[in-house]
Amino acid sequence: MNTVDFAKRHGLGHVTAAAALCLAPVLALAQAPIAPGDVSAPTALTAPAAPTKPAAVDATAATAAPAADEASSYSVGLTFGSQLRKSGLEQSLSLDAIARGMKDGLAGKALTPDDQDRAMQLLRAGRDAVAGRNRVAASAFLAQNGTVNGVVTTASGLQYTIVKEGDTKAPSPSLKDRVTVHYRGRLLDGTEFDSSDKHQQAATFRLDGVLKGWREALQLMKPGSQWRVFIPPELAYGDNTPQSIPPGSMLVFDVELVRVEPPPVLGAQPGKKPPASKPTTAQQPTG
Repeated sequence: MNTVDFAKRHGLGHVTAAAALCLAPVLALAQAPIAPGDVSAPTALTAPAAPTKPAAVDATAATAAPAADEASSYSVGLTFGSQLRKSGLEQSLSLDAIARGMKDGLAGKALTPDDQDRAMQLLRAGRDAVAGRNRVAASAFLAQNGTVNGVVTTASGLQYTIVKEGDTKAPSPSLKDRVTVHYRGRLLDGTEFDSSDKHQQAATFRLDGVLKGWREALQLMKPGSQWRVFIPPELAYGDNTPQSIPPGSMLVFDVELVRVEPPPVLGAQPGKKPPASKPTTAQQPTG
C-alpha cells in the first residue's frame, strides 16, 4: 500500500458529504466492545496470502436486469434503515413519507432545491446528534481507561499501552520519516473499520501526512514494537469522518511499527552517502 492510499483513509483534510450518509454501506457486524484496560495481545497483524483470481463472469448475465426479488428488496430497505439509524435519524423520520418519496423517486420525479435543502438539514442535524453521543462515550471510556495500570495518557489526551517492546536502542521516527506498519482499527463497540490485512500488505507512509493521533503515537514507538493506541475524537477525525466511521468517534488501533526510513537527501545519488560537511567555526568544540 503506498502513501497516497493510506493517506486517503487516515490522512489530513478529509471531507465527507452529509448527503452520502443514507447511501453508505452498512458497517460490518460489531465485534465485542472494547473494555477499559483491555491489553490482550492483538491477533497477528501480518498480511494474509493474496486472494485467488475470481472466475470469469458471463457478459450476458451481467448485463441482464435483475428480476423483482422480495428478499433482495427487503435487504435494500434494511440497508437504508440501518444507515439512517446510524445517522441518528430513527426518531426524526416519517416512514409513510419516506415510502411516498421513494415511490415518487423511482417513478422519475425530479428533486427540487427545497427537497435537497430539507434533506441536507435533517442529515446534518442527525449527524451532529450522533457526534455528541459518541464524544460523551469516548470521554467516559478514556477517563476510566486512564486509571488502568499500564495505560499511559499523554498531555494531548492520547492513550496507549505497550503490548510488545521493540528495539529500545533504535531511534523513534520523526515527522519527515517514512514508516511501514501493520495495523488494525476498531471503534469503541469493537467494529473493525480498517486493517492492513484487508489491503493484503503493510502500509507505508510519511508520518506528517496522517491523523494527529497516529503522528504522536508513532513518534514515541520503536521499530519492532506493538502498541494499542486509544485516539480521542479530537486527535482522530472529529465530526468530519469517512463513511465507515461515525462522527465524533474515538478510535482504537493495534499498531506494529515494522520499519523506519529517513527522508531522502536532496541531490544524493542512489547507493552513495552524501559528503560530510566541514563544521563551521561556531560548530567546532572550544577549549
